[in-house]
Amino acid sequence: QVQLVESGGGSVQAGGSLRLSCAASGYTGSRYCMGWFRQAPGKERERVAQIYTGPDGTYYADSVKGRFTISRDNAKNTLYLQMDSLKPEDTAMYYCAASKIGRWCSTRAEDNYWGQGTQVTVSS
Repeated sequence: QVQLVESGGGSVQAGGSLRLSCAASGYTGSRYCMGWFRQAPGKERERVAQIYTGPDGTYYADSVKGRFTISRDNAKNTLYLQMDSLKPEDTAMYYCAASKIGRWCSTRAEDNYWGQGTQVTVSS
């Protein structure tokens, strides 16, 4: 049974930093696509960043490029999201996702395993 547990969320002032972690158990896809999504109240879920085996290896939403960095430690089965220069518009629940379809990345709920989420709040 796959379990994803996020941690590292919290409250921070604009310009600050947070590092999210996602510990995966029961998941053997070290070469599979994993990523971070977020959802703010009243808004649709948004793909933030994904990491995969491929020429570029990472995807970032335009809104976070240059500020967020996704990485993974396969030895620890852990996914990270380093978030710098945080803005109030980054406030959301952040979810870890791990692909059910191998190395291919998907934004569809049914194609991923999901964690319970960790709240990030950025104040101005």
